[in-house]
Amino acid sequence: MTTASKITLVRVAFIPLYMVLMYLSGGAAGLMMWLSLAIFMIASLTDYIDGYIARKYNQVSDFGKFLDPLADKLLTIAAMVMFCEWGIFPAWALMIVLTREFAVTGLRLVAVGKGTVIAAGQSGKFKTASTMIGLCVMMAVAAMMGIGAIAWLDWVIVAVIVGTTVYSGVEYFIQNWNCLWD
Repeated sequence: MTTASKITLVRVAFIPLYMVLMYLSGGAAGLMMWLSLAIFMIASLTDYIDGYIARKYNQVSDFGKFLDPLADKLLTIAAMVMFCEWGIFPAWALMIVLTREFAVTGLRLVAVGKGTVIAAGQSGKFKTASTMIGLCVMMAVAAMMGIGAIAWLDWVIVAVIVGTTVYSGVEYFIQNWNCLWD
């Protein structure tokens, strides 16, 4: 296993810790929310670090191409689920994100069955980065003022997440449409 893949596994390992801290925070301003944000930010930074190491040291692997986007999905969806539970991330927006993730994963599985690995595209990377940054902003506001303290900002972040999610999902299917047909 490559160093890049090990770093990605660390990101996956942070997710349960993040979820426990978020749950313990109860959405209230304070230490637990700050710790949640710190863990989320560290985990998010590993996304950049593992990609950098994989490219710089020629550690790009099929396992990494599979695991890296899965780790991103699990981390960001964990945050969205907590925000959904607290009423600041609408269930319909979460459903759009989940639908895109399942659809793209399904497309990747079909492609793998045909001997092709679909790596993350630029729009998918932008979606992931903007989602992670947006979720960090939501957590930072919650850590300072409590969950949902700036409702309009939460809605802007949700709109950005949904917009980049839909755009990147459509792009994946347009660019890889041939994988669906024999």
